[in-house]
Amino acid sequence: QVQLVESGGGLVQAGGSLRLSCAASGRTFSSYNMGWFRQAPGKEREFVASITWNGRFTNYADSVKGRFTISRDNVKNTVYLQMNSLEPEDTAVYYCAVRQGASYAYWGQGTQVTVSS
Repeated sequence: QVQLVESGGGLVQAGGSLRLSCAASGRTFSSYNMGWFRQAPGKEREFVASITWNGRFTNYADSVKGRFTISRDNVKNTVYLQMNSLEPEDTAVYYCAVRQGASYAYWGQGTQVTVSS
């Protein structure tokens, strides 16, 4: 069982930045591939970014490429999402998740990001 706790959300003006953190419990965090997702009101949850267990490979949704950066610190059992040049369309609840096999098995409770125009 893995527990994930997101933090770092908040209200920011368009063009601003936020850094989200996702702290994970458990000794095997360094073996997990991780992902960030988001869900805006009235919309389905969508993929934002992912990172392999060693941080060597990352992947991003087209809508955030060049603006968001995913990273991790396996000593601190934490994965980050640096979000720059935020747009009102980035407003959503952001979730981190642990990938196991072909699916994401464990999810955090989410953190709200609101971008004002």
